[in-house]
Amino acid sequence: MEPPNQNGVEPATVDRFSRFDRCHNKEVRQRLRRMVVTAPAREVRESKLWMPDRVLFTPAALDEPWGQQIKARVQGLNLPIEELPRNRLTGLRGEDERETYSISKRTLAIVTAPPSQFKLSPIPPSADWQFHIAEGCPGHCQYCYLAGSLSGPPVIRVYANLPQILENLGRYERPGSETSYEVSCYTDPLGIEHLTGSLAECIRYFGTREDGYLRWVSKFSHVEGLLDLPHNGHTRCRVSVNAAPVSQRLEGGTASAEERLQSLRRLGLEGGYPLGIVIAPIMPIDNWQEHYTQLLDRMSDLIDFDCDLTFELISHRFTPGSKEVLLNWYPNTKLDMEESSRVVKRNKFGGMKYVYDAKIMRELRQFFERELAKRFPQGKVLYWT
Repeated sequence: MEPPNQNGVEPATVDRFSRFDRCHNKEVRQRLRRMVVTAPAREVRESKLWMPDRVLFTPAALDEPWGQQIKARVQGLNLPIEELPRNRLTGLRGEDERETYSISKRTLAIVTAPPSQFKLSPIPPSADWQFHIAEGCPGHCQYCYLAGSLSGPPVIRVYANLPQILENLGRYERPGSETSYEVSCYTDPLGIEHLTGSLAECIRYFGTREDGYLRWVSKFSHVEGLLDLPHNGHTRCRVSVNAAPVSQRLEGGTASAEERLQSLRRLGLEGGYPLGIVIAPIMPIDNWQEHYTQLLDRMSDLIDFDCDLTFELISHRFTPGSKEVLLNWYPNTKLDMEESSRVVKRNKFGGMKYVYDAKIMRELRQFFERELAKRFPQGKVLYWT
């Protein structure tokens, strides 16, 4: 018999189970979990779960059974609960934007999704449609894509009328044709999953659909509660990663890139999910080829088994509005948002954003597409932007 490989697994032990079995066969997933499927050792400090300083419930949220389920979870964690007298959030404003940010980022608010949330919008190239189970994120990424996109203080709002949100999705499916739904546009669903259980409920729902497929992405890593769900291959789990200088300096309050990749490995090997890696926001930092090569090598170390794997490549960009918000939130940021080093890109509605020039974009794209093809010949790059 051949000796175990560098991951402590006998050759072909994992690959003898088909992707189908890893997706659909709970017994196979449990057998894989009992095996030694850890990746090459690397010391990692485990990130902490985000715990809000206070949890607000509106009356409408408490009228919802899912809202009561969230309340029971929060009570089980001994977090302070405030039941509001009206369906309006108050007490989030500080003396300046920085204080407002601090108060809001330490607050979880359980509310109900307004009627506007039931009219879905397309979200190309990520998915056919986007829907929302929450708005706001517990992370502190200094390039935050939500800056300027959501109005008001950046409090983390979770929707208590989740069953109605899920029921509405069927109206958008195309019978006989795969329809994809993105749930991570305005939140990081894994970062608050221990408080809500909403991501697991979405995965269970899509596991019952014939033509509906769920996509989510995270910078967090606590996936234990997702490993045994009946997803039936209808949920693609993705992590967002970046080169070490970007991740370590600009992504506060999140799991390390190593933790994220380790969790993705578990979701593939133990959970049997289709997988995805989002590399974003890509930046031409000093020695960027070296730093991103190290990231790609580690990705190759950890995702070293047969799986349904996709990649999404997103370069850094910002708008005048997002820059203003981010500088209020992070006045000492080292993030490069110098307009003179960028070019303006406009959309059909007249909006503008600052992106890298064509030469830099071409160099970045060619590098990633070449290096990913070397390491992941079976992987698929969905898009570059």
